[in-house]
Amino acid sequence: MSTATAAGEAPPRPADPAPPPGRTALVVRQVAAGVGEAVLAAVVAAMVAAAGLVAFSMVQWPAFNSSNVTRALTTVGQVGAAVLLAVAIALLRLRKWPWAAKLLSWVGLSTFVTFTLGMPLAATKLYLFGVSVDQEFRTEFLTRLTDSAALRDMTYADLPSFYPAGWFWIGGRVANLLGMDGWEVFKPYAIGFLAVAAVVALVLWSKLIRADWAVGVTAASTAVTVAYAAPEAYSAVIVLLLPPALVLAWGALYRPLEDVRSTAPAERRTAGGWGAVVGTGLFLGWAATFYTLYFLVAAFAVALMGLLSAVLAVREQRTANRPRRTGSAVDTGRPAWRAAVPPLTRLVVIGVISGLVALLVWGPYLAKALRNTTASSGTALHYLPESGAELPLPMFHFSLLGALCLLGTIWLVLRAASSRRAQALGIGVAAIYLWTLLSMAATAAGTTLLSFRLEPVLLVLLAVAGAFGFVEGARAIYQALNEPARFRLVAIVVATVGALAFTQNIPHVLASEITTAYTDTDGDGFRADKRGVSAVSHYGKVDAALTAQTARPRSDTVVLTADTSFLSFYPYFGYQALTSHYANPLADFAGRAATIERWSKLKTPQELLDALATSPWRAPDAFLFRRSGDAYTLRLSKDVYPNDPNVERYTVSFPKELFADPRFTTTDIGPFTLVTVHR
Repeated sequence: MSTATAAGEAPPRPADPAPPPGRTALVVRQVAAGVGEAVLAAVVAAMVAAAGLVAFSMVQWPAFNSSNVTRALTTVGQVGAAVLLAVAIALLRLRKWPWAAKLLSWVGLSTFVTFTLGMPLAATKLYLFGVSVDQEFRTEFLTRLTDSAALRDMTYADLPSFYPAGWFWIGGRVANLLGMDGWEVFKPYAIGFLAVAAVVALVLWSKLIRADWAVGVTAASTAVTVAYAAPEAYSAVIVLLLPPALVLAWGALYRPLEDVRSTAPAERRTAGGWGAVVGTGLFLGWAATFYTLYFLVAAFAVALMGLLSAVLAVREQRTANRPRRTGSAVDTGRPAWRAAVPPLTRLVVIGVISGLVALLVWGPYLAKALRNTTASSGTALHYLPESGAELPLPMFHFSLLGALCLLGTIWLVLRAASSRRAQALGIGVAAIYLWTLLSMAATAAGTTLLSFRLEPVLLVLLAVAGAFGFVEGARAIYQALNEPARFRLVAIVVATVGALAFTQNIPHVLASEITTAYTDTDGDGFRADKRGVSAVSHYGKVDAALTAQTARPRSDTVVLTADTSFLSFYPYFGYQALTSHYANPLADFAGRAATIERWSKLKTPQELLDALATSPWRAPDAFLFRRSGDAYTLRLSKDVYPNDPNVERYTVSFPKELFADPRFTTTDIGPFTLVTVHR
């Protein structure tokens, strides 16, 4: 594999197998400089997002699903952001006012994210998908960590968090600082964090490639991420940073022998790639604290890089050790296998760094799991939609994005032997396809690897490759046509029009998610489209009655309910989670479900009180039921994988006589019946 450096690509830095004296200081300096610039960019992005969202909230906008006003203003904002980015690129190419260009690029990217997501949602307090489907448990987790900074499970009392808490913990601290409820801070925090992630990705790209290219590539990846990954905001930030992180990782692990030998000693006073090792380890560790699946896929890709680097290093060393066709004896070099030690050592160091960072979030759960004897839920991987049963091939979709992905695929193949960027991104794409095949194969063992969730990652990787392909392809055509005077203008116009065509279509791509944000009832009991509210509007009265009757803090109260969105708005603990797929494995979801059914079949209040007293888990302090004739009902769920859908709903009915005792207080509130237990 050749490693010729293309124009616009940062040249690889040679390295010794281990850092010589003084190199540690260079590593620290590199990391500190990068982190410092990233922090400054993040502050600018956060300020832009905050200013934009506050300005949006000061106007009474019509609902997105009943008017095109906010859609029109979204397009205006996107054009303004594009102008800022174009000016930044022009300044960078002219090598004028570099810090002004950086500032414009940061403002442009954060403005794009803020307008594209914030303007369509300006008339609602809810984020994409409202509090429906998976957004329900995400809001519940944010509410939990707003109430307390402790890494507690989103639903179950007395358990550490199983779901990575990084994004939610930061959001909880932001909500706590601003004095907002968790559900209310979700939208501005998600949008602001995406804006911050976009500019941090730009800073990282600018350390790896030409600054003007970095702006264009980051703009492309941000647009695709917002369109296809934004509903899952905490994973979207990993999607944004993964492409440059893969390029960084490849630079850390693959240090060609000829590059080391051809570099003069005076030019080798660099960190030797150890700064990239530290950066890759920090990225993987950070990803582990945010989203387990993407961390595993990223780690899988980096591991493939490490193994491939070791193989290539051994091959290069064998070539160097071959006898020369001279009259001399055999050229004795070091054993070929020893060439694999440096890349594998770097891989181990990356693993150690990422593991130490991951323990910040995973430590409490792992410590509990080592001592745990409770049955595991074990169904987190039990989901196989149609998209997970076939290979994703976006490059053959008839659309602008499909064309960009096709161009990216062509570029990856053409430049695989000569570009470190193409090599790194190509390994990332290969890792996704390998993971997808492994996920399909795992179905034979009764599980999956959730490969369907990797499509946004694949789209962004191919879009980034497509951006490189467009720039290099346009330059090649320009040179082949003897550099016609107006060709550059044509290329700029085509790129600009294509980008605007894609970006203004993003609200259409997210139409369903935006509409749900307007049709769901929020924590204040209002619906943003001004139509009839759901039963959620009664939650405030339920909360007031519950706190009055139990006389204890919400965070010290366990509620058994099938209306688990109640836990999304108020930080009560639940006795049972929404589904087993998001339940803590230490909670024994199936065992709790069986226990609830046994309770429903008891005959007297005393039997129920005795059963509550002997519950293997902390018993409910209250029940929140729906009414149905002479019974109170709970609509629960069970895993039915491999069926699709993978969840089956069933109803458990409690006779009203079970609560006919002074030790229970029964209160009807709207469609609900609240039963509190006095022990």
